[in-house]
Amino acid sequence: MKIFCVGRNYVAHVLELKNEVPTDPLIFMKPPTALLLEDKPFYHPDFSQNIHYEVELVLKICKNGKSIQPQFAHRYYDAIGLGIDFTARDLQDKFKAKGQPWELAKSFDNSAVVSPFLPLDELGAAPYQFSMQKNGIVVQSGNTENMIFSFDDIICFVSKYITLQKGDYIFTGTPAGVGKVSIGEVYTGFLGDKKMFTCEIK
Repeated sequence: MKIFCVGRNYVAHVLELKNEVPTDPLIFMKPPTALLLEDKPFYHPDFSQNIHYEVELVLKICKNGKSIQPQFAHRYYDAIGLGIDFTARDLQDKFKAKGQPWELAKSFDNSAVVSPFLPLDELGAAPYQFSMQKNGIVVQSGNTENMIFSFDDIICFVSKYITLQKGDYIFTGTPAGVGKVSIGEVYTGFLGDKKMFTCEIK
């Protein structure tokens, strides 16, 4: 399975990090070893002093597809989950300044929290509201209405270059409000009013 991620997909988040608004989806990937499942804690790595949280909706691909056309894109995912894209922001900033790839800042072990998935039949039609709390206080809140690139846009774009396969995940971008994590904090994610995950920082 593959884990695709979309960067800079909410304008407010793009602006908070002082980046340019993209004209095409910005795609990067995480390996399967990045997955952190079943509400397991996140152990802060010693190679970074500035790990950021980024809450995101996650699509679960339900069938194989290559060069998917817009009118068919909605058929390629059947469930949505919630996740955290943990980012070593200090490493990312260093790599970006040198014009180097920043996979090490995004793809390290346990950097991809993923909740259980909810079937679309249960969720109903978009738009979808999601949020994340830090120690009981909301730090991020997003709505799919504010995405620069929709789910279908992302699926069409990615599948133009890389075949999507059943079981792949797509992190669809984070809204504004990202910030540094600290040991002892507890993060709780919600899709609508439904609690999706809890992640303690250790």
